[in-house]
Amino acid sequence: MAKKKILIVDDEIDFTELMKTRLEANDFEVVVANNGESALEMVKTARPDAVLLDIMMPGIDGLTVLKRIRATDERLPVFMITAFSNEEKIKLAGKLNASGFIIKARHDISEEIRNITDAIDVANKYKEKRG
Repeated sequence: MAKKKILIVDDEIDFTELMKTRLEANDFEVVVANNGESALEMVKTARPDAVLLDIMMPGIDGLTVLKRIRATDERLPVFMITAFSNEEKIKLAGKLNASGFIIKARHDISEEIRNITDAIDVANKYKEKRG
């Protein structure tokens, strides 16, 4: 069985490397983009099974990237990454059908990994039904 591919989008290189290491240790293939423009291109070319997307980035922010992803793919699991609780942005991400949230300060991401896996499984079942 092929590894599930995760796209991590964050402008903080240290965070992306940490997440990449943790996800690879849990048997995911990981690709990284450090800005919104690269993320949108990689969604098309790398065809990830899920996206971990930082809300706050310079240039195209995460909410704009999420809107553009949703315009072409309603089922791709997209988890928003946030360093702090910004209620307004979290509510907007929810309205845009974000699959969940990952808090940067958490050291144990086991629950998030389970949620990502579950979201990929649900998306794959939907794709199978549609043919």
